[in-house]
Amino acid sequence: MKIIHYAVMAVLVLGLLYYLWMKPPSVNPITDRRAAEALALVQTHQAQGYPTILQAMTEHVRSMSERNQVARLGEWRVKQLEGDLYEIRIQLRDQGVTGQWFEREFIWHADLLLKKVNAASLPADGVTPKELDPEPAGSPAPRL
Repeated sequence: MKIIHYAVMAVLVLGLLYYLWMKPPSVNPITDRRAAEALALVQTHQAQGYPTILQAMTEHVRSMSERNQVARLGEWRVKQLEGDLYEIRIQLRDQGVTGQWFEREFIWHADLLLKKVNAASLPADGVTPKELDPEPAGSPAPRL
């Protein structure tokens, strides 16, 4: 009986260690003040057609629901890349008219030093407005 007890305990401990080892490296924004700041910077950044990126994502899910289609928004994930640069990700799953599921991952990079947000994936690029260049690329250089 003791052997079975120790075997069950060993399996539980090994299972816990395996879970911790395979868990994706993500930062809990609640415990890391800088990660929470990066997440807030992205969520409150202006979106195309909406005041903020968070409102744009939420409105998409709501509008799909109104059309009797299913859309699911995943959890916001934050990962520090280096120094003041953070990566923020969220997955969006849509069910099309034919019942097929489509999954998109929105990725932004938030620079806390510059207080700047850049789209790092094609889906995020469709939500994030483009910044105007101070000088168009094709314009001639000013004369001195």
